[in-house]
This record gives sequence, C-alpha cells and structure tokens, in this order.
Amino acid sequence: MSEQSLLHEIETKREKLNSIAWNKPLFSDEVVRLSKELDQLLNKYDSTLSATKAQ
Repeated sequence: MSEQSLLHEIETKREKLNSIAWNKPLFSDEVVRLSKELDQLLNKYDSTLSATKAQ
C-alpha cells in the first residue's frame, strides 16, 4: 500500500470515528472497534515511514 493511499485511509477512518464518537458513548463496541482499526493503520504508517528512512 502506498504512503498516499495509507494516509487517505487513515483520514477516512479518523473522520468516521469522530462522527460516530459524537453520537455514541466512547466505550461503545463500534467506537472501540474503529479506534483499534485507526491505531492499526497509524502503526502501519509509522512502520512504513521507519522503513523508508532506514533505506
């Protein structure tokens, strides 16, 4: 996955999480699931950047 597409996916997930978090409790299953998904994307992005800098 390219850096740009990963950034786009992160932004999309973040917007969805923010939208849902305004309408549901922060501990709801959906908010927690989306938060975990966003964390995974951010970790993947961080790993991608680290690998690029190491080259």
